[in-house]
Amino acid sequence: MQEVRFQVRERLLENTSSLCPECLRVLRAEVFERGGKVYIRKRCSEHGEFEDLYWSSYELYERARRYAHDGKRFENPRTKLELCPFSCGPCEAHLSHTALANLVVTNRCNLSCWYCFYYSERVGYVYEPSLADIERMLRYLRSQKPVPCNALQLTGGEPTLREDIVEIVKLAKRLGFGHVQLNTNGIRLAENRELARQIAEAGAGTVYLSFDGVTPETNQKNHRHMPKILESARYAGMKLVLVPTVIRSRNMHELGEILRFASSNIDAVRGVNFQPVSLVGRMPREERLRHRVTIPDVILALEEQTSGEVSRYDFYPVPSITALSHVVEALTGKPQYELSTHFACGMATYVFLDGQRLVPITRFVDIEGLLEYLNESAVRLESAGMVERLRILAGIRRFVDARAAPQGLKVHALLFNAIVRHDYRALARFHHSSLFIGMMHFMDLYNYDIARVKRCAIHYVTPDLKAIPFCAFNVLPEHYRESMQRSYARG
Repeated sequence: MQEVRFQVRERLLENTSSLCPECLRVLRAEVFERGGKVYIRKRCSEHGEFEDLYWSSYELYERARRYAHDGKRFENPRTKLELCPFSCGPCEAHLSHTALANLVVTNRCNLSCWYCFYYSERVGYVYEPSLADIERMLRYLRSQKPVPCNALQLTGGEPTLREDIVEIVKLAKRLGFGHVQLNTNGIRLAENRELARQIAEAGAGTVYLSFDGVTPETNQKNHRHMPKILESARYAGMKLVLVPTVIRSRNMHELGEILRFASSNIDAVRGVNFQPVSLVGRMPREERLRHRVTIPDVILALEEQTSGEVSRYDFYPVPSITALSHVVEALTGKPQYELSTHFACGMATYVFLDGQRLVPITRFVDIEGLLEYLNESAVRLESAGMVERLRILAGIRRFVDARAAPQGLKVHALLFNAIVRHDYRALARFHHSSLFIGMMHFMDLYNYDIARVKRCAIHYVTPDLKAIPFCAFNVLPEHYRESMQRSYARG
């Protein structure tokens, strides 16, 4: 009997540009759907065709794509557009301002994780900018237009290895950064709770904590240190954001337990930010398939492992929140932070605790209706008088079902204050009453989409006073990270 083969149909979604993983040549690429999943494909005349998984769910891809939004270009760019992504600085064509700046204060580390982008023992030199260099970088970030950078992450390497880390935090606060967070493995904070207190009192009240699982096998970095890390955080008044690097072959089965661990320590843990692994370096396709995780994989695993308490429909892409920015701009007449990253870069939601039960915000707030209303209202608010403005803002109430909210939660007041008062403290109070669940998938050479780089809002600041998009800085290390840091290395 003759074998019958069925060809799976493909549907083109986007034409974009990418890079050859071998020679880094800029290539035409296509993002397409096949079998309910989304892929990216490009062909190099010298090294052949490369295809990789982009998003594992076409359904969620289309749900996220509805919120695509190009943001504010820099009024004072540092470079001219020559060839994206090799002319970052940012260049004059970049479509998002710096929403979060990463400042590498050292590349020294007390760990050596294989999936880390870099550390001093691997590259063979120590990069550690002086306080004077750091001040110059911070002043540059605050000079950005039309929106001065207000959120800063001190990162590494392991930033707590610097003896002057407290002075760096104080410097950032003195120069006007409203939000300063520390990216750390937490080991030194576990060993020295007074250091934790000093860092928090200096102004870094949020800690981005590496945390890959709830067992010694999945979280070899700091599992045995976690009790002391939590103790130090509580002592210092710090809030932790757990940051698991999600690897299919390693910790996919523990995502629900990570979320339960966070909720059971909600007095010290503000959120969980899952990061599907970026497969840096050259890697055969079979090996990539063994490790590769995309954002929908994380979302669907959480849905399954929480028995539906958190579902796929609770998550929204990062640029959906630009509706809030537009309303605040209309009320103030001033440019506001606008999280206009590419819709495929990240998804997030908020959950609240009702006893031991996780209650996503979507269970008592009509998020889609609210976002649509805010976008429509922004236009009307620009020319509205005071009475009309109050009437429009009071309309927020109809998108909240207070009866379905956890007991004691005044969600309408939280939303109203975050929007109307539009200051950092009002937004912080909203964060403190909930648990943030986010995910951010940084790219590698196999799934590289230059359209995403153009919209990146997480930038590395460098001593030559440039702001480099995350997935240019780390995925093209010889062009950006290593060449720059080597030139400023001290041995």
